[in-house]
Amino acid sequence: MQTLAEGLRLPTNGLDYAILAIYFAVVLGIGFMARASVKTSLDFFLSGRSLPAWVTGLAFVAANLGATEILGMAATGAQYGVAVVHWYWIGAIPAMVFLGLVMMPFYYRSKVRSVPEFLLQRFDRSAHLLSSVLFAFAAILIAGVNLYALSIVVEALLGWPQWVAIVVAGLFVLVYITIGGLSSAIYNEVLQFFVILAALIPLTVLGLKRVGGWDAMSDSLTKQHGGDFMTAWGGTGIGDANPLGANWLTIILGLGFVLSFGYWTTNFAEVQRALSAKNLSAAKRTPLIAAFPKIFIVFAVMIPGLVAAVIVPKIGTPDSDLTYNDAIPLLMQELLPNGVLGIAVTGLLAAFMAGMAANVSSFNTVFTTDIWQRYVVKDKPDTYYLRFGRLITAIGVLASIGTAFIAASFSNIMSYLQTLFSFFNVPMFVVFIIGMFWKRASMKSGVWGLVAGTAAAMINYFWIYKGGIIDIPSDQGANFVSAIVGFVAGAVVMVVVTLFTAPKPEAELAGLVYGTESPSSDEELEEADRAWYRKPALLGWGAIVLAAACYIPYSF
Repeated sequence: MQTLAEGLRLPTNGLDYAILAIYFAVVLGIGFMARASVKTSLDFFLSGRSLPAWVTGLAFVAANLGATEILGMAATGAQYGVAVVHWYWIGAIPAMVFLGLVMMPFYYRSKVRSVPEFLLQRFDRSAHLLSSVLFAFAAILIAGVNLYALSIVVEALLGWPQWVAIVVAGLFVLVYITIGGLSSAIYNEVLQFFVILAALIPLTVLGLKRVGGWDAMSDSLTKQHGGDFMTAWGGTGIGDANPLGANWLTIILGLGFVLSFGYWTTNFAEVQRALSAKNLSAAKRTPLIAAFPKIFIVFAVMIPGLVAAVIVPKIGTPDSDLTYNDAIPLLMQELLPNGVLGIAVTGLLAAFMAGMAANVSSFNTVFTTDIWQRYVVKDKPDTYYLRFGRLITAIGVLASIGTAFIAASFSNIMSYLQTLFSFFNVPMFVVFIIGMFWKRASMKSGVWGLVAGTAAAMINYFWIYKGGIIDIPSDQGANFVSAIVGFVAGAVVMVVVTLFTAPKPEAELAGLVYGTESPSSDEELEEADRAWYRKPALLGWGAIVLAAACYIPYSF
């Protein structure tokens, strides 16, 4: 996302800037109100584990709904067509349900403050330290993507210099997280969820109206790109050509299993929201509640991308000065009147800050509790770690500014994010899934599985794909393959290392491995949580069935 087209400057006026100013004032107000609840490090890093499920559920989906998601998925829709639904219905929902029903009981009952801390309990210090460092590094990279994307968009749309956009957005995120901790981030993410929808829904509705409705848009894109462009599974047979450059096997295994489960079940920027819930029932329901809006958000990002592909038939090609990432800004310029335009700009900024805040708040937790407190400065009073958490938040924001420009080499920012996930989340997932379901997995197998999975994914991407040893049609297709390679390599190495090293004593695995009993497994359900519509199994399977049903109109 090196630049947006110069012609995308928006005709903003005083009303639009007033809406933006009101939003920033509310964001800071939430931060100051949350400050009163921050008295310990647990309050700062995990909201004292006190939040209701509907709050953590909306924050869970908003943390994922960053501007990289909005611009990147709209870009993916303009580039690959209806295949973008795979990132939602098979690339998110099953993994979110698995997190809620299967993995959250392990996380929550073990009382861990972070995902890497679970690896400390299940494996050993080396697996814990390596996973902490990898996660902290990845969190800063992803937060930097949000800042970089924000600066480019704001410069093109509003005329602000890049450095001004970076400083302003970074400052606001820094202030409200430093003041109010995770509670401030989460309550702002709930607000940002609704602001983002208020920005996307008018774009979707007016965009469809501009191109004559779904049928007219579908006919136009089918003529331009062929019939497979408007179907989810068309042309995905092994050996067939399709816009995505992937077949059904790599979509199901690479995206639907490895990348998806790797991201949703081990990415602490998401899991942290569930860990802040007030009890186990609320923690389990957090990703399940988030799954329902996630099913339908795809329409609000896919349709603008498709509309942009109709309005500018050569978008993203050398014959056009517009890249695929220009899809959302193009429609904002073309379709929205002042006032609504201000809401849309605010929604984009809210999305950037949601994505950045999620990663910064997870970074400060992992760095403080898993690295600094565990290995550098031990046994200090709790107030020390609370102060250090605020300090490392500021350092994290500054580091994000430094990593922002790494994303510049990718024309589709979603491709960049998927590349990061294949490097960092997938190896962590294989260690988690084997460690949770195989008692025999030895203590040393965790760290070597992480090393092997990360190295294999990087070798496949940089040497085999980028080096031209194997021809893969697209970056996204290469990411799917890298994820599979990383998963298989990590699993094989874990099995081999386990055969030659000692397992962890079974007494130390209680509540950490499937089939063992947790000491705190007898948590009493609150009366309200006994209602049938709050049962996690019903919510989870309901989301799975609904996502599968959504595929039907796009599969023929």
